[in-house]
Amino acid sequence: MSFFKKMKEKFTITSESVSVTEKFKDGLAKTRNQFTSKVNDLVAKYRTVDEDFFEELEDLLLQADVGVETVMELMDALRFEVQRKNMKDTAGIQSVISEKLVEIYEAGEEESNELLIQENGLTVILFVGVNGVGKTTTIGKLSHRLKQQGKTVMLAAGDTFRAGAIEQLQVWGDRVGVEVIKQSEGSDPAAVMYDAVRSAKSRGVDVLICDTAGRLQNKVNLMNELQKIHRVIEREVPGAPHEVLLALDATTGQNALVQAKAFKEATDVTGIVLTKLDGTAKGGIVLAIRNKLHIPVKFVGLGEKMDDLQPFDTEKYVYGLFADGIEQEEN
Repeated sequence: MSFFKKMKEKFTITSESVSVTEKFKDGLAKTRNQFTSKVNDLVAKYRTVDEDFFEELEDLLLQADVGVETVMELMDALRFEVQRKNMKDTAGIQSVISEKLVEIYEAGEEESNELLIQENGLTVILFVGVNGVGKTTTIGKLSHRLKQQGKTVMLAAGDTFRAGAIEQLQVWGDRVGVEVIKQSEGSDPAAVMYDAVRSAKSRGVDVLICDTAGRLQNKVNLMNELQKIHRVIEREVPGAPHEVLLALDATTGQNALVQAKAFKEATDVTGIVLTKLDGTAKGGIVLAIRNKLHIPVKFVGLGEKMDDLQPFDTEKYVYGLFADGIEQEEN
């Protein structure tokens, strides 16, 4: 059975899985229209799988921001599989590409995509990322998601430097119905975190989500600030923060990788939240991030709605990329 048919069977088991899969399909429409349609054209152009076909496919993958290392690894895997299966024509090649992409993403993956929510006591999640990537919006959507799961949530307005950041977080707090711990603009972020952790502990809150400033102009200052925040949080809650989530804007493509490297050097990033995936034709950046940085993508933003922040699922992601090919294979 081909990868496509396996996935189709898997994702038609429950109405919930279909709904989430449709979100990935819709959210990846721009990438699919740019990338998969070109793959379809390539398959139509080359009836046989030869070196010219591989070279053009390689170019298409690079244009989708899959990343050089990932593309090279994929091409090697494809060549081996084509030879192993003695494939003479391009029929079914998209299914092979999809299967290999999933294998490459998941290869050697030890970290879980699941949020590290503590069974007992307070869970502290620290959000980092440059300004403008959708960090505050993502915090709001994650708060909503956790509330839907029955968790009590509190927010800490630790971005005290950007004008309007505190108010923006408060708007989301009001919208979702969670309390925001804040101080005046220009306050010490570590002091905000101290107040927030103490408040969350005293009220028996399940999850505290902390916003932070997104300045990258001076990495030394950023590193010092984040280390101070870490110390304050860990002193109050040993082992915390339990997650350090880095928000990256998918529409910035390879620049997102540059930001990820900088933040990885400044703090112990445990997971990536890739925002605005629905707004880019370069959705291959998901694969580049995982392969280059070895940090799991934990959530992706697939639209503007409150429930469009979804846990990342490799198979649903690849399924969303090749949805048109799946439908063609079935017909």
